[in-house]
Formats: sequence, C-alpha cells, structure tokens
Amino acid sequence: MGERKGSILLTGGAGFVGSHLAEALLRADFPLNIVDHLDPFYPTEWKQANLEDLKKAGKFQLHVADIVDYDSVREAFAAMPPEVVIHLAARAGVRPSIEQPRLYEQINIVGTLNVLELCREFKVQRLIFGSSSSVYGLAPAPFSEEQLDLRPVSPYAATKLAGEIMCATWSRLYQMAVVVLRFFTVYGPRQRPDLAIHKFTGMIERGAPIPFYGDGSTGRDYTYVDDTVAGILRALSYVSRREPDGGFCEIFNLGNSKPVKLSELVEAMEEATGRKATRDLLPAQPGDVPLTWADISKAERVLGYKPAISLEDGLRRFVHWYRSVNPERRA
Repeated sequence: MGERKGSILLTGGAGFVGSHLAEALLRADFPLNIVDHLDPFYPTEWKQANLEDLKKAGKFQLHVADIVDYDSVREAFAAMPPEVVIHLAARAGVRPSIEQPRLYEQINIVGTLNVLELCREFKVQRLIFGSSSSVYGLAPAPFSEEQLDLRPVSPYAATKLAGEIMCATWSRLYQMAVVVLRFFTVYGPRQRPDLAIHKFTGMIERGAPIPFYGDGSTGRDYTYVDDTVAGILRALSYVSRREPDGGFCEIFNLGNSKPVKLSELVEAMEEATGRKATRDLLPAQPGDVPLTWADISKAERVLGYKPAISLEDGLRRFVHWYRSVNPERRA
C-alpha cells in the first residue's frame, strides 16, 4: 500500500463500510477528506460515534454535505483536491427503494453524476465506485463480472447499475481510471440496524420473533466488513499503480463466494448468541432475489483479494460488538 499517499476524498465515510475504510486509510497515513450527509437513514448518533472513533486513528477533514447538492460537495473537493475519490455514499436497501424510488434516483444517480462531474472539473483521474451485488438480480449464479445479462429487480439495483454505466462513460470521456466494486451482503460492527444480521441479533437477544421470509432457501453471500475493506484497499493500490491510458473501467466482485441459506444463517446466529430464535414465518418479499453468490476469481487473480473471515467467526465478532454497545441486553 505504499505506492501513493496522495489525498483521498471518501464519500459516505461516516457510515458502516465507509467508517471502517476511513479507519484503515488513516492508519495507513493517507490524507483523508470525508464527505457525509449524516442522513438519519443510518442513525445520526451512530455516525457521530463512528467519527469519534476515527479521531483515534488519525486526523481527517469532514465536510457535512449531501452528494445531491453539487455546490456543497464542490467545497469539499476544493478544500483538499483529491488524487483518488472513493465514492461509497448511497441510499441502500432493496425494500425501501420500492417505496421511495424517486429518492433513490436522486441520491444514487444524481449524486453519482455530481461526483463524476466534480472529478472531471478537478481533473481527478482515479475513482473507486462502491456498487452492489444487487445489479445481478435474477442472473444465473455464481455471478461473474463477465456476465452481460444483468436483471436487477429493485429500484435500488437499477440505480446502482446506472451508476456503474455512468462511471464507465466518464472514464472514456475524460480518461479516468475507474474501479467498480460490487459488494456482497457486507456485515460486521457498525452495520445498519435494519439489515438482517443486526436486526436478527437484537430480536434474538430480546426474545422477540424474527421475520423469516419464504421457506428459508434464499441464499446470501455474507461478507465480513474487514474482508470488504481489505478488498477496497487492494483496489486502491491497483488503481493507484495504473495510468488511465485513455480511460478504463474495471469491475470486481467483493464477496465471500460461500452463499448461506436463510435457514442456515438463523441456525448460525443461534450458535453465536447461545439462544434459540423464534421464527415469524412470512411470504417472500418483492425485490428479493433467490440467491447471491460471488465468483471472486477475477478479484483473486488481479487484486490478490482473499476473504479470510468465516461466517461463524464473523457472527461471533458481531455479537461481541453488539453486546458491547447494548449493555442493557436481556440477561
């Protein structure tokens, strides 16, 4: 990771994956400028706590700005012109996107357009874009970056795919080196409370029934956040070493490549918490896909990416963190 220590602008740096990445960048002595809206979709007080934790890792600039507000984000670019932009800020979530598609379009498409245009204006030649496995949708698994038959089934997925296409377009138009990273069901400390592992842990701890959608056969490629961050850092090294050479856009899957059924996840969580779960059986949800499964051979070959944290170990780590920040948990 010693190739370049130029300044980095990180959008979404106070959130779940972003704060873990920011911590790693600070410990590696990168000059860091964080742009985050502190949107309450991820509780604001949690983001403030994440930022306090980051202060222990090093000094950084923070710009509280909405990526939809071009002028506000421009101020962040001007304050510390970046050598690399890592764009993670987004409105995530499949089911909420069905209820609020216009909001998702604004943040994920217009916001990404603003970041790209600011990269053009400030002559930033290197960009990493955080995308999602949801772009594959109903495509056959395992999912490979070479697949062209992408079948997104939610507005969220559609907006992330649109972001990928815009990144590829700007890379060609303005000779940018772009890496698109498709994240697969990231979990770990600081995870948003609406996501399955966090939500299920809280319900199991309280003795409340967990929502169990479908017959339990849906599978997800759960990836521990430390592995995802390691992949982003390897992508940063890769994009920093390469010259744009007229512009290129590379896509990589960052998953665990070991899909886990919902029924298996709940059993593993029972083991991690030491408590039995009560299942509230519910019908399958619109926008859900039956399986996510990353083919990570390209990331392994090109980036040297190799996930190291098993689901069992990751869940134990998560439960330990959950209990540390929720001391009032049921005894």
